[in-house]
Amino acid sequence: MARLQLEDLKNYTKEQVPGAFEILKEYLRLPTISAQNTAIPETVAFVVRIIQDAGGEAQVLDDLGGNPVVYAFFPAGGGGDAEKTLLFYNHYDVQPPEPLEEWHSEPFNPVIVDGILYARGVADNKGDLVARLTAINVLQKAEGGLPCNIKFLIEGEEEIGSPNLAPYLEKYKDLFAADACIWEFGGKDGEERINMVAGIKGMAYLELSCTGADIDMHSSVGAYVDNAAWRLVQALATMRNERNEILVEGFYDGIIPPTEEELEAVRALPFDEEATATLYGLKRPLITATKGEDPREAMVFHPTMTICGLESGYTGEGSKTVLPKSAKAKVDCRLVPGQDPDHILHCVEKHMEKHGFHDVKVTSLNGQKAYRSDYNHPFIQHVIATAKDVYEAGCVLAPNSAGTGPMYIFGEMLQLPIVSTGVGWVKSKAHAPNESIRLADFEQGIVHMAHMLTGFPEAMKLASETIEA
Repeated sequence: MARLQLEDLKNYTKEQVPGAFEILKEYLRLPTISAQNTAIPETVAFVVRIIQDAGGEAQVLDDLGGNPVVYAFFPAGGGGDAEKTLLFYNHYDVQPPEPLEEWHSEPFNPVIVDGILYARGVADNKGDLVARLTAINVLQKAEGGLPCNIKFLIEGEEEIGSPNLAPYLEKYKDLFAADACIWEFGGKDGEERINMVAGIKGMAYLELSCTGADIDMHSSVGAYVDNAAWRLVQALATMRNERNEILVEGFYDGIIPPTEEELEAVRALPFDEEATATLYGLKRPLITATKGEDPREAMVFHPTMTICGLESGYTGEGSKTVLPKSAKAKVDCRLVPGQDPDHILHCVEKHMEKHGFHDVKVTSLNGQKAYRSDYNHPFIQHVIATAKDVYEAGCVLAPNSAGTGPMYIFGEMLQLPIVSTGVGWVKSKAHAPNESIRLADFEQGIVHMAHMLTGFPEAMKLASETIEA
């Protein structure tokens, strides 16, 4: 099969983009919030429809609980290699849009302003799915059709930790078998370079709760009644000190140190401290600045412990003098290779006991292990090379992202190399108000996926030869 020229792919993509935008806007109008269990059936039906409209076979897997998993299959064209298969991982669920007052437009009513498309889920992860299906459309219209088989696994619980995905992947392992995988996300940095990752951090997401009474009380009884909110705050304060060091015994057990190659790759990553402070409106210096550490190394190689939310007593407008009966905190720990989320839970439980907080209950809400692919795999090198062809400013590949997803189970069960890339940009603000992508990046991302696919069979043949050698 003759490989399509990059300029031809760009021209074909330009023809497809207007229709792709209409599909994407329709997709974004669905408020698919897994945390609130909204619009799940409608979104599954929509995803199945756009797969079938693109010429693929769709199958809804819903026999193991949780939100359905959608499988899609596109066979290689007549001129393609039916022995090679690429798997795409995406998710159709999105984060809750709150706080609504910080949005400049309705989160589920997509709007375009100055070439930027705003809507909840456009960067994470609905834009990437539509871009990938559009790349398939581009190649199908060319002579010879798809250069390889293409599969998708599209789940609906990524934003709540993918609690039900592992059983589906285990039962349907043969259905999702492939030679390599493109992960869900990615985007451009402040220097317009496309940022990709070959791995992901893990997570132990915990809930800590404390109950001191059956009812809220008048605050005057604070003279002799202990306060559940103070109790929980004091317990939390024992886990991390004022230097932002995690004090839970055993927390760092098992960590696999990065290789020199991984360290060099991370030290080459871009990081603009001033631009980061401006982007988020930071009011305090970076933790790494106060500790004399490299923020790039911290982002990739250091585990974290973050209080994501606190809930207790009265938090409405005005005053209400109340001593709360209970308090609750959500805490996420981002983990690096070698750490185990179950071990982290056990360590935090022991920590509470050791420091006298027997009444603080620790519950695991979800846990995932970290994962890193082999940097030197021919597939990863192929994705980098094709990105350099498409993106004028170049590309950067990190060993793993600072975020989390279910990559570990893919790597372990399917035994394949994984690279994550997408259509976001430095101001995409995934999980935050005014989430966005730029239209030009969306189009460029389609071109990259199409270009990468045209050379995929050759890259995987090289991988096979390397393994045999």
